[in-house]
Amino acid sequence: MTQADMTLSLASVLAEPARRHPSRTAVVEGDQHVTYAELWQQVREHAAVLRERGVEAGDRVALVAPNVIDFVRSYYAVQTLGAVVVPVPLLLVPDEAAHLIHDSGAKLVVGHTSQLELARGCAQRTGVPLITVGESAGEEPSLTALATSAEPLSTFVTRGAADPAVVFYTSGTTGPPKGAVLTQLNLVMNATVNAFDANDTRPEDRVLGCLPLFHVFGQTVSLNTTFRASATLVLQPRFDPGEALDLVREHEITQINGVPTMYIRMLEAAPAGIDLPSLRLCVSGGAAMPVAVLERFNERFGAQILEGYGLSETSPTATVNQPVHGVRPGTVGHPLWGIDVEVADADHDDRVELLPVGETGEVVVRGHNVFAGYLGNPEATATALVDGWFRTGDIGCKDSEGFLSIVDRKKDLIIRNGYNVYPREVEELLVRHPRVAQVAVIGVPDEHRGEEICAVVVPEAAEDRQVDDELAEAIIGWTAERTARHKYPRRVVFVDELPLGPSHKVLKRELRDRVAQSSPNR
Repeated sequence: MTQADMTLSLASVLAEPARRHPSRTAVVEGDQHVTYAELWQQVREHAAVLRERGVEAGDRVALVAPNVIDFVRSYYAVQTLGAVVVPVPLLLVPDEAAHLIHDSGAKLVVGHTSQLELARGCAQRTGVPLITVGESAGEEPSLTALATSAEPLSTFVTRGAADPAVVFYTSGTTGPPKGAVLTQLNLVMNATVNAFDANDTRPEDRVLGCLPLFHVFGQTVSLNTTFRASATLVLQPRFDPGEALDLVREHEITQINGVPTMYIRMLEAAPAGIDLPSLRLCVSGGAAMPVAVLERFNERFGAQILEGYGLSETSPTATVNQPVHGVRPGTVGHPLWGIDVEVADADHDDRVELLPVGETGEVVVRGHNVFAGYLGNPEATATALVDGWFRTGDIGCKDSEGFLSIVDRKKDLIIRNGYNVYPREVEELLVRHPRVAQVAVIGVPDEHRGEEICAVVVPEAAEDRQVDDELAEAIIGWTAERTARHKYPRRVVFVDELPLGPSHKVLKRELRDRVAQSSPNR
């Protein structure tokens, strides 16, 4: 039997716990507590309405919604029909969202009433019908209202393992965003190995859903993994560090999945003496986690953060620190079960030549988590998938014990006077400075050295967030004493906050543009 002959449906991630544990709480949002049986009933009612609106297996449906139960209902309703979800990041403007709708060929837009400006904007620009979820907003048909009188479907539509389930659009750092097609197998397997192999998620766990569900990290590691383990997901519609800490205490949260900026902001927001005794497991991904933050979080809350690695194209998790293999701060751990992660020569675009242990090169991935390709873009697919491997564009190395370290993105590499400088290494050092709260290191053009190293710093104290040549010189001098001459920054720029994308990653491209237009230390 080939993969093409196999049947597998992402909808089963919800249907199965509803059958096995019907009375267990599946999801919490505010004062709403919904059991698995109730949620599966509501999902099948929503699916019946979508079918009446013409949605069939294989059709693509755009979803514009925050972290609310209506996102969950709509997401699994689309999966129940065997259709394909196209999540729309909420930080986009209507013109950007319209590109996703047009490029994906979406047949319908499902928009939460809290996001009507974006949902209406992209629907009107593309001529695609809009149906709303949430409290009725008036002129558009309401999926929520129609579902209350709908006859629920009996079960989900069976799909092939290789059939598409979700199309995630990449950030588009080298052109328009591309739609990464993830299959039923990709997403079911990634949720399964996250739940039972990597993270040890248990049925009694209560997981904080603070990662945006429109992003692959939140969707797989928070939503699908939690349901795969028959655990409970506590949703936070919009991340706020103080509120997140309150939710941890109120609901006795045992697991948090987040990106580094979330953990940093929770540390900053935590009042003196706060205790989080229920917290058992924290997972970080999406961007590099400074070791100093890992140490501070563990010291402050007694909870270890396990750093992992992945991309939209890898469903997303490829590696994570797993206690069974040992935990090594500063690395992203070992590959998940059934996944190969190696390091290849970065100078060859047309083939994959694996490097010996300890050498630095481009990280390549193969296994059940690797996407099917970019929607309607065979050229980009052929560039990314070479010799059966996915070329990540990240630079890394593996040690003799199999731990993978991500050095940096290929595109973020700084070449100063012919020397390679990896920003993450400099950031790891700078974040240990007592007056630095957050930092991003970028390369800026320099006519003498090709590129110069610039540190964009959010100071620890608010009063330092003005132009401060003395502090800038102090930071430069402190760093120069602790690293090689070609690595320390010659320029420091102070900002109130670092620009973040929809998945809370630092937007270094925006920082480069901003710094190019600024004077020194501004």
